[in-house]
Amino acid sequence: MLKRVFVAPDPGRTRLRSAARAVLGIGAAVVVCGLAGQTLAGAVTGGLAALLALFTVTDATVRGQAVTTALLPAVGLPVLAVAAELHDHPVARDLTFLAVVGAGVYARRWGPRGHSLGVFAFMTFFVAQFLHATTDQLPELYAAVLLSVLTASVVRFGVWCYERRLPPAAVPAPPGGSGLARVTTRQAIQATAGAGFALVVGQLVSGQRWYWAVGATWWIFVNTTSRGETLVRGFRRVLGTVIGIGLGLLVAVPVNGAAVPTAALVAVCVFGIFYTAAVSYTWMMLCVTLLAELLYGLLGVLAPGLLALRLAETGVGALGAVLAVLFVLPVTTHAVTDAWIQRALRRVHACTAEAAARLAGDPDADPARRAAELEQLLGRVRLSVAPLVHPLNPMRSRKRRARQVLTLLDDCAHEIRGLAAVAAHPEASHDARLAAACWRVQATVEALTEGGGSEQVPMAAAPPAEEAALTHLHGLERALAELAHPLRTPSGSPLVGT
Repeated sequence: MLKRVFVAPDPGRTRLRSAARAVLGIGAAVVVCGLAGQTLAGAVTGGLAALLALFTVTDATVRGQAVTTALLPAVGLPVLAVAAELHDHPVARDLTFLAVVGAGVYARRWGPRGHSLGVFAFMTFFVAQFLHATTDQLPELYAAVLLSVLTASVVRFGVWCYERRLPPAAVPAPPGGSGLARVTTRQAIQATAGAGFALVVGQLVSGQRWYWAVGATWWIFVNTTSRGETLVRGFRRVLGTVIGIGLGLLVAVPVNGAAVPTAALVAVCVFGIFYTAAVSYTWMMLCVTLLAELLYGLLGVLAPGLLALRLAETGVGALGAVLAVLFVLPVTTHAVTDAWIQRALRRVHACTAEAAARLAGDPDADPARRAAELEQLLGRVRLSVAPLVHPLNPMRSRKRRARQVLTLLDDCAHEIRGLAAVAAHPEASHDARLAAACWRVQATVEALTEGGGSEQVPMAAAPPAEEAALTHLHGLERALAELAHPLRTPSGSPLVGT
């Protein structure tokens, strides 16, 4: 697990930059709240608002990110007002909370912006429960949200806007469809059902901290598409929580809310959340759990019994998610996995087409942007295939095939990155051998995505080692040809079966 986090590819050091900027942006937001005379509750609210503004906004362009960030308060402040107004009306509060859960998941159908706004709405309602917010606190909490989102925006779009120097990568949207065939519709119903279970059972466990169970259910559904993904994510959430609680007993409890060490540890946790989110949900949850413990230390209520309660509520939330995906409009793993793999392969096709155009002298062709999009899609493929490669999966042959597919797709991404870098070089342009190799790669992808069977496409002879572009293309051809076998058995069945 350590190797996965610290050795995982980080093209352009994007994860490192994102994590460092998050520490700066959230720290600045909390400082601004303090200078504005905010109480601890306001600072916590502001810090969370800044974290969400930096973490959840993933539009492909900087302009799109700015628009989404500007819309966050427009969604969050009304939800905060409703949550505070319903503080003393538990039935109405609970029903409204479930409605926010369903709407937040359903909003994913509108892509990254819908996802960001849905998460912000849910977390605004959640933090109102965390702080037991009432209507008389609304002016302060409104100011905290606005100040923090503004401060985070200054950092993200002004002080440190590294995205302007990177090719935009569209975050892949969930598979489409209509009615109950649409994944986001099914998941909205599933999440609402799972959250309803978590809310009822969570209140039986604790009348004060029941919202932890609802939060666990919610975050298990975020960024998942199929039944298998959700089950694995639930397992990893519980595992990360267990490890985080153990670490909290060693770190957060002894610190007990002391200002300076708590601030330093919070910064470490924020960095860890952003740096590990893309590669290890377990590690991210470890950091989230430790961050929550440190905040409870600041609020003066941290104790070993509270940590045990958090674990129990997390288990309730995970169970709610598991029951929902198993029995409420289940979305099978195999269809979703195949869809993501096909999209990744088509992106390889697009990358090589852009490279061919660039090599033919088209100055507007941008293979680097397509390569960045491929990296985003491969992240979704890894998440989708995670149930197949999980240690608890008893189907060894499918596990082996899934691992082989991931390895070969990673090889494709490596060669695509190299090809994009070489194609951008002026000396590589107008080389007929390179253009011909690009067309061979595209033909290979077409054979794979159009169900051409398991026959391997003939490859060109190995190029001289000193010719970097041909070397990358040769490696890409080889990886694609080897993908034919694990993607389809001789009988033509898909990777994950039926």
